[in-house]
Amino acid sequence: MPEEADTRIWSTLLSSCRSHGNLEMGEKIATKLLDLEPEKAENYVLVSNLYAGSGKWDDVKRVRQRMKEIGLQKEAGQSWIELGGKIYSFLAGDNLLPESGEIREMWKRLEEKISDLGYRPDTSCVLHELEEEEKIERLRGHSEKLAISFVLLKTSKGSTIRVCKNLRICLDCHNAAKFISKTVEREIIVRDNKRFHHFKDGLCSCSDYW
Repeated sequence: MPEEADTRIWSTLLSSCRSHGNLEMGEKIATKLLDLEPEKAENYVLVSNLYAGSGKWDDVKRVRQRMKEIGLQKEAGQSWIELGGKIYSFLAGDNLLPESGEIREMWKRLEEKISDLGYRPDTSCVLHELEEEEKIERLRGHSEKLAISFVLLKTSKGSTIRVCKNLRICLDCHNAAKFISKTVEREIIVRDNKRFHHFKDGLCSCSDYW
């Protein structure tokens, strides 16, 4: 690079190490990132994701303990969409929406379709030691999945799905969005806190590096 890498570059590299299973490089990048931004909660979450993806739960606990010691908390996942001039908000695990039952049914149908295309829930994205089915259920409640399901319920075929999210999209939701874009033949745009992701025909504009 012609200039010094900033924290956005380091965090993208760390997230990519998680996505591609490179623990050794990820640990080196994590040290650099935490040296540069030692009080940013998202960085610790990225490090936790790296260890969770490798099944290193003792290290996940260590990172969480460090967050607790310095007074940091993981922000709850939240997504927003705009339909008909109105903003709709979705929190991870939220079952209190009037359309919650319809949303769950829509996701169930989507999950069946994308599973036929090869989608498998990536339970390493769940940063807790739970039974496998409990992890899958948590993934189903991620805010961007709720938002996408809601848009599919309320809009016509062919229209673009646009979602804004307060956190970096997780690996499982990213994979799911790629499969959904292919099975429903719609473009999906997710603006997370780092970049725009344009999902179309089973691919993402970020080429799986974010």
